[in-house]
Amino acid sequence: MKTGGCRYGTHRVIEPLGVLPQPARVLDNDMSEIWENELLLDVIRLNIDSASFHQIKNKLISQGHQDLEQAFAEHVIDLTNRTGKHKNEDTGSGGMLIGRVTAIGNKFEMKEPIKVGDKVASLVSLSLTPLKVNRVKKVILGKDQVEIEGQAILFSSGVYAKLPDDMNEVLALAVLDVAGAPAQAERLVKPDDTVVIIGANGKSGILCNAVARERAGIAGKVIGVVRNESYITTCLETGCTDVAIASATDALQIQREVSRLTNGKMADVVINVVNVEDTELPTIMACRDRGIVYFFSMASSFTKAALGAEGIGADVDMILGNGYAHHHAIISLDLLRRNPVLMRIFQERYSNE
Repeated sequence: MKTGGCRYGTHRVIEPLGVLPQPARVLDNDMSEIWENELLLDVIRLNIDSASFHQIKNKLISQGHQDLEQAFAEHVIDLTNRTGKHKNEDTGSGGMLIGRVTAIGNKFEMKEPIKVGDKVASLVSLSLTPLKVNRVKKVILGKDQVEIEGQAILFSSGVYAKLPDDMNEVLALAVLDVAGAPAQAERLVKPDDTVVIIGANGKSGILCNAVARERAGIAGKVIGVVRNESYITTCLETGCTDVAIASATDALQIQREVSRLTNGKMADVVINVVNVEDTELPTIMACRDRGIVYFFSMASSFTKAALGAEGIGADVDMILGNGYAHHHAIISLDLLRRNPVLMRIFQERYSNE
């Protein structure tokens, strides 16, 4: 076991030296010997973040690949062989994984008790996680997931969660992948607030619908923005009081719809959870003056948001999505357990049972 490593993982950075693992271009993914402050996992499944997965898939389609699963598998192996991690080279985002603990460094800082053999989910991004992929077993295009044989490293600074016993691992992974969104929504939404959720039918969207409804209460309003009328029922079931049909990239349409549904007052809190680009200004324009805009989506651009808000004279508080919040795994899993509608939808969409 190697000694003297950094708790943030800088000892695994190959290029450029002096940066932390997330912004690094290349990490050392040699798994033959771990450092004393590392946790070694045998990886079972990757959950690529939605924006990244769809960007890769669309890129492969544009390149003319007919067998998308095979092409995606080759991409995963090539990327991790070259860079030592799965950080999308176009979006900069990653995802998360589940794996079984195979070795624990004697100076690894445990966030919760674990032992060799336990199955855990990483709650840090694949964009900073040393990852070695030996074989891709299956690409699950409809769930943004990839089954692999390989190994990964978690650093002492990283967070993880033991997989719960009362739900299957695929469902748990789907929830934990977006656990930061409902946890942040719980912090941001206040009683009587009007909340707009752009992308209210998606994985993080339906969780945010439920949290926003709980927090805003009877006098509050939760407006889901979706692009398809077939999503209305799910939005209403999961907590929305109103649903607007609009493209997430159409700023004027969204502004008109939110204005209509709020009698011109606009939203106190706007949450963006869509996985497409160019939704920054539509999100901002749904918000009232001095309201809060929360960009959870990894497709969001800080530059577009900041300069766009300045350009239209919008005085709003903007928060960039942080996938981590204290106790976010517990918050999200408990939300699913106490909400039978959410549990049913997640089981229908993401469970392999």
